[in-house]
Amino acid sequence: MSDELLHLTVLGSATPYPSVGNPCSGYLVSSGDTRIWMDAGSGTLGPLQRHVRLDELDAIWISHLHADHSADLLTAYYGALYADIDLAAPIPLYGPPGIADRLADFLTNASTRSPVESAFAVNELLDGHQAVIGSLRLTSRAVSHGIQAFAVRIEAAGKSLVYSGDTAPCPSLTELAEGCDVLLCEADYAQEPVEGEKVHHTPEDAGATAGAAGAGRLIVTHVGRSLTPQQAVARVSTRFDGPVDYAAPEATFSIG
Repeated sequence: MSDELLHLTVLGSATPYPSVGNPCSGYLVSSGDTRIWMDAGSGTLGPLQRHVRLDELDAIWISHLHADHSADLLTAYYGALYADIDLAAPIPLYGPPGIADRLADFLTNASTRSPVESAFAVNELLDGHQAVIGSLRLTSRAVSHGIQAFAVRIEAAGKSLVYSGDTAPCPSLTELAEGCDVLLCEADYAQEPVEGEKVHHTPEDAGATAGAAGAGRLIVTHVGRSLTPQQAVARVSTRFDGPVDYAAPEATFSIG
């Protein structure tokens, strides 16, 4: 009998560039035989292969097109088409509008556009987008990051994981996370920005979002470089009464 728990494996959680031993944002979400690579930040393709080959993925989901969440799609393209991977079909890729052309702009080195769609079957996200991938149901919501960006709720066997992507606190994230078992939420800001648009959470914001949503557990990720993980967790806990963890690289969390 296949494992029906929902599993989250942290491939990396550093920002805005990889640390020694910690790639940028990337996660493997799995339940039973279904496996999704969620965000493909710089350096995450390596640790992904400890768990699954590219041709064993059921899908890739990308929150937004900043490099620390998407850059390893470029090397995944080469791996999928020009190395030791034999794809039976392009890998389903869910991402913001324009993702295919953005990849092609970088990958094309001649007059002929690189065949991005031979590696990836592209599905553009929009607010409220829903998809069923194997045993997993995904609902994506647009969030507030200054560019097109999305959060996602992943459900399986009555359990739920919500991932914020990168965003300031916003009603759509709180609504998406309502009653979830686990909220994986970024905490990039050490302090509120003095000027300019707010595009991230502080640790206190992450705790407040989890509390407002009634999340059962909070995992803090994408912690800014002026904070230690321990500081982020301590500050989150001043605003959220439930269990709080840090998304350490290679940690696996089982939900349900």
